Amino acid sequence: MSVDDADRRILEVLKEDARIPFVELAKKVGLSEATVRRRVRSLVSRGIIKKFTIELGLEEGAKAMTLVSVSSSKTTPEVAEALKKLKGVETVYEITGQYDVVAIVSGSNIAEINKYVDEIRKIDGVEHTNTIIIMRVVT
Repeated sequence: MSVDDADRRILEVLKEDARIPFVELAKKVGLSEATVRRRVRSLVSRGIIKKFTIELGLEEGAKAMTLVSVSSSKTTPEVAEALKKLKGVETVYEITGQYDVVAIVSGSNIAEINKYVDEIRKIDGVEHTNTIIIMRVVT
């Protein structure tokens, strides 16, 4: 599933604005609209683009990082896969250090984040969590 330079340019623009019209995207990457449509369709069918989504600004909700320690009863990949399936979990990373996994969690408010973290703690193999509320994004 390799991508060439044109695919990379398309992906970079889509990461910034997944709703950009194909005509505008084509201009930004220097390709025809038809070529961009074909390439995006190919990127989706090959699983390189998994979904188009929106990301709310923090003023529109709450976001947190939940660090997770995995017990010896489960493997880190098993816990990471279970985390990916939970509502509110945006992204899951396997990491090194004191914790094994970090989940980026978002919700409409802190109370909703708390509910999602409670669900994380119920996953078989989750030994300990440490949740860090994100106060603001520096851009």
